[in-house]
Amino acid sequence: MKRIVHAAIALAAVLLSASPSLWADVRPASLFTDNAVLQRDMPLPVWGKADPGEKVVVQIGDQSASTTADADGRWMVKLDPLAAGGPVEVVIRGKNTVTLKNVLIGEVWICSGQSNMAFMLINAHNGEEAVANSANDNIRLYTVPRKAEPEPQDTIDAAWQPCNPETSRYFSAVGYFFGKHLQEKLGVPVGLINTSVGGTPAEAWTCRAHLEATPEAAPILAAYAEALKRYPEAMKQYEQRLQEYREKVKQLRAEGKPIPRAPGAPMGPHHTHSPAGLYNAMIAPLVPYAIRGAIWYQGESNSGRAYQYRALFPAMIRCWRTHWNEGDFPFLFVQLAPFRDIVDEPTESTWAELREAQLLTMLNVPNTGMAVITDVGEEHDIHPKKKQPVGDRLAIAARALAYGEKIEYSGPIYDRMEVQGDKAVIHFTHVDGGLECRGEKLTGFTICGPDHKFVNAEAKIEGDTVVVWAEGVDKPVAVRFGWADYPVVNLWNKAGLPASPFRTDDFPGITQNAQ
Repeated sequence: MKRIVHAAIALAAVLLSASPSLWADVRPASLFTDNAVLQRDMPLPVWGKADPGEKVVVQIGDQSASTTADADGRWMVKLDPLAAGGPVEVVIRGKNTVTLKNVLIGEVWICSGQSNMAFMLINAHNGEEAVANSANDNIRLYTVPRKAEPEPQDTIDAAWQPCNPETSRYFSAVGYFFGKHLQEKLGVPVGLINTSVGGTPAEAWTCRAHLEATPEAAPILAAYAEALKRYPEAMKQYEQRLQEYREKVKQLRAEGKPIPRAPGAPMGPHHTHSPAGLYNAMIAPLVPYAIRGAIWYQGESNSGRAYQYRALFPAMIRCWRTHWNEGDFPFLFVQLAPFRDIVDEPTESTWAELREAQLLTMLNVPNTGMAVITDVGEEHDIHPKKKQPVGDRLAIAARALAYGEKIEYSGPIYDRMEVQGDKAVIHFTHVDGGLECRGEKLTGFTICGPDHKFVNAEAKIEGDTVVVWAEGVDKPVAVRFGWADYPVVNLWNKAGLPASPFRTDDFPGITQNAQ
């Protein structure tokens, strides 16, 4: 037995001394693969791991930069900005050499959020046609595997892929249409990084430090701390329920009966709702890859806590911008689509309050844009299939905010109200030369007097304003527009963009105390 152990030790020593690359190869971070897109016209961080003290040289064309790996084996260089173009090779030399091939220089965007961002191109409206026509070597796709971690990670098991029918079909539909629009308009390569998970709240995408710095997030962190205390016992119970479920499934399948949903895992360190969990696993490894900006489609999972989202969402944006250290890079997001039953009478709405939180974010957080999609909802499907208008509107916002194009990029946004007798006159920004009604008459307006009881209102366009009134409301106090889970509205501007829902009042909301 001793001879076997000694022989094994000796063999290991020979292998280690003869082949240091077995454990010490210089290797770039996960985003640096064949087929990558590097951000044009910005300093380019390139980083990775090697032996402590190992010299690393990174070369692109005739430009090179060198550094020495630190005590933990980490290294980073910054290359000077490059013009759009390619393909080029990126050569990384240490004790070994890594060559990245077919790399393009262009525009890089993060595509993130929950299920409506994760929603695959093949499942979108006209998805099969879009997939069939998707081949474009100037669009590259990168999808981050879905997982949550209790601590920030630095690796991802993924690779860049050229856009074609095989790779696009399972990629984010919104991300694809956004990238396609940009690539056609800008004429440069576009790289899209899809990092999204269905059914997830904003706090899961925000780092721990920024959550702790946000007072409104304190109840979330407190609840999570309590969940961690219960986690070991909760996991035991979950595993027992899961075993019982598996046995029941066998029986139901044998009987040809429907299979119920599996029991949900308890909140814990790898749960996709855990505070900072998705940031740690799906955002942190991307930093500081040079990007132009981010697009974001999320909010459904926070709709029951819409007032809290007023603080959570800006905190998440600040988190990403702080860690990327690129200043206030463009952050473009989608306002929630209409969903749930259409109602005829004025009502309170958690989804309306979440849309308001998104509108306030656009108004108060620098260099943000919002795509309004009141025209593409589906009453009984939280995942509307018309994704091309969503991607196109985000791209229009990018063209204005990221690239300086002088175009209207938003639908009409509420500015102020003035009362004239028994009528309320609503003023807007982003009217682009005028407002228009897409229908026989304007819909979706309600009004109230001193009693704060809203009623359906009449409304008409006068120049760049909308005049609102209702029989029985002699002294208007407040006006609301599109204030419902499923707003039925038809006010647009002449740039072809729909108006955002809004309210002129600040009456207490139904999610005001939700935590």
